[in-house]
Amino acid sequence: MIKKMTAGVMALAMGASLLAGCSSDKAEDGKVTLELFSNKSESIQTYKGLIAEFEKQNPDIKIKLDAPPEAETVLKTRLTKNDLPDLMSIAGNATYGELGRAGVLEDFSGSELEKKVQPSYIDMVNRLVGPEEEGTFGLPYATNANAVIYNKAKFEEHGLTVPTTWDEFVASLEKVKAAGDTPIYFTLKDAWTGMIAWNSLGANVAGEDFAEKKNAGEASFVENYDEVADKMATLVKYGHKDNMGVAYGDGNNAFANGKSVFYLQGNWAIPEILKANPDMELGVFPMPVTNDPEQNKLVSGVDVLLTVNKDTEHKEEAMKFVEFMMDQETAKKYIDEQKAFSAVEGVYQENPVFEGIKGNFETGAITSFPDHYYPAGMGAENLVQEFLIKKDKEKFLKKMDSEWEKVQNR
Repeated sequence: MIKKMTAGVMALAMGASLLAGCSSDKAEDGKVTLELFSNKSESIQTYKGLIAEFEKQNPDIKIKLDAPPEAETVLKTRLTKNDLPDLMSIAGNATYGELGRAGVLEDFSGSELEKKVQPSYIDMVNRLVGPEEEGTFGLPYATNANAVIYNKAKFEEHGLTVPTTWDEFVASLEKVKAAGDTPIYFTLKDAWTGMIAWNSLGANVAGEDFAEKKNAGEASFVENYDEVADKMATLVKYGHKDNMGVAYGDGNNAFANGKSVFYLQGNWAIPEILKANPDMELGVFPMPVTNDPEQNKLVSGVDVLLTVNKDTEHKEEAMKFVEFMMDQETAKKYIDEQKAFSAVEGVYQENPVFEGIKGNFETGAITSFPDHYYPAGMGAENLVQEFLIKKDKEKFLKKMDSEWEKVQNR
């Protein structure tokens, strides 16, 4: 998938080596300090534990963790200033694609480390970079999944069974609503949370090659996303009284306190829900988007990939940390704490809460996040949020097309 470089990225590609490696240093005590930049606040505690373990094994290396709010914006700013961190733990999305095309990241192709990763996820991140830059510039590490999370006690109370088709899912929502309970707890004050349902619907209805087709002029939101928009509007009817007024953190707590039967979120929300209610029994299943169970795939993407600043002054030490993270034992520890899945071969998520989606990973009935292939800076989540408020489908789909083109033509 070809994407145009932003001016800042082009400037960086030309002058990347001038000021590289600023973020690491060698202290007077002989220790090398490396900066590890992370875009996930949820994994701070997990990283702290793993860093302590690494530093114990490597007393000459110190890892400084930086996980700022608005991490992607911060990283892009640092990209244009030629001040990239030594180590990065970031999402496999359009921002990673931009970094890969800028030529500022270490290339892992053909390395022993690359061989440790499941090939389907390597393919996923390589597609983000596109054909103009050959190479694997990040190692997929932890993967995630969009799921329908449900409260097992309420599920049984309403006499429900796990739906495998769209019509069965809507019938379950109707049944809960008729009983006077809230079917789905939405947190659309945080626009990004609307993308959970949007991605599940889009991947299964419009297909995972939509972005390539769109860029080739063979597809559009107007033509291919009509059904997605309709189904999105249907789901919102089964929310609570203030779908647009509740944020993600409050939604996790509300769901943990039994305010709805279903919650449309990623696996990353599960530790947060259980923090609020450790005794809660949860189940998950892939959203059944179509009426053909064979066609319904679980949306899974690279939540965390590990990469290294190509021009870090301490490449050897940085690679040591990556090798430590890619070890099966470390990878297992990470996914167990984060309730995530691993891209590392031979590392499996065994938590019984994921029983309902385990089969998808085993049979390969998975597809990638469509919005990871949208142009960076398109702001799709805000457009989806606006559509759910104003409900003008035609205007919305046209705007999705025009915003995409606007970003591509910059």
